[in-house]
Amino acid sequence: MAYSIFLRPAAIRDLKQLPADARERIEAAIGALKDNPRPPGCKKLVGFENEWRLRVGNYRVLYIIDDSTRQVTIARVAHRREAYR
Repeated sequence: MAYSIFLRPAAIRDLKQLPADARERIEAAIGALKDNPRPPGCKKLVGFENEWRLRVGNYRVLYIIDDSTRQVTIARVAHRREAYR
């Protein structure tokens, strides 16, 4: 059974500000989270219970997995130098 994807307003703003080619790659990666919210290469963030990071080129997708409701919440999409500030 697939997970549902929810984007926070901050993530939507982040996506709108990205270059078109990067946005397409990131949107494809976010779409793939429906079938597998923990794809190869993703990492759990230290110090958080359910927060994960997905690397897409120089960008990072920060998201929260809720297995009980089968929902993935995209919190932020940012360049790697700004993602963890």
